[in-house]
Amino acid sequence: MVKYGVSPWIWVSPASTESMIGLLPKIEALGFDGIEVPVEDPARLDAERLREALDSTGLGATVCGFFLPGRDPLKDGERKAAEEYARACIDTAVALQSDVVCGPLYSPVGKLVGRPSTDAEWRRVVVFLRSLGAYAGDRGVTLAIEPLNRYETYLVNTTRQCVRLVEEVGSPHVRIHLDTYHMNIEEKDFHGPIRAAGKLLHHMHCCESDRGVPGTGQVAWRDVLRALKEVGYDRWLVIESFILGVPVAAAAAIWRQIAPSGDALAGEGLRFLKSLWRIL
Repeated sequence: MVKYGVSPWIWVSPASTESMIGLLPKIEALGFDGIEVPVEDPARLDAERLREALDSTGLGATVCGFFLPGRDPLKDGERKAAEEYARACIDTAVALQSDVVCGPLYSPVGKLVGRPSTDAEWRRVVVFLRSLGAYAGDRGVTLAIEPLNRYETYLVNTTRQCVRLVEEVGSPHVRIHLDTYHMNIEEKDFHGPIRAAGKLLHHMHCCESDRGVPGTGQVAWRDVLRALKEVGYDRWLVIESFILGVPVAAAAAIWRQIAPSGDALAGEGLRFLKSLWRIL
């Protein structure tokens, strides 16, 4: 049975231990099953304390990782930092009793070089993820790799590229994470790519075309959810966004009010997804 999660970035940034613990009663009251924990700085995140707070509410957790400048697996001088950060994300997942670390774990978000990726870069990513997959698998965690739109990365933009990447990595602990926001930019439709991911699909972000309330934009939600049911997807559906005024909204290029509030974005979006999932 699918579970519904939400990113704290809808309300706060940075997502500190304190701020996330403070959000848990709201997240539970809205009807979510869990929180997606973005690992901004592993050294500042007290995963054990957050786990205790989660236990008191009955909520679950997923973990999201992402590389910032200085953590680039394609650069010799930064590869070690990228690997240490990714391993810290996996360790955080273990502490939070999460079985997944999702995100674009192949390049810093926003890195663009003015050309397509090279075969050499692709091979380096494959080797990097193969090593991380072994580390994750030994700890009962699966990495779910997310394609991003062309304005945020030049390496993996489409589902079919991600399928190729995961197949070349060849690890049962490296799978696919799709996000409808990025799909709306890069894919021809929603149904076909989800079917192409098939059993490799391990995580799902349900985000509107403008990062606003799911169900109010251009995403073909019936096609999305129908395809998820057809491939037998039964894991997390996570709403991720960044409302105006939250610092990370600038990185996501959100310059206008996309929802009345974080509560409205999360609550109305959740009700929409739940109701549509039930009737399809």
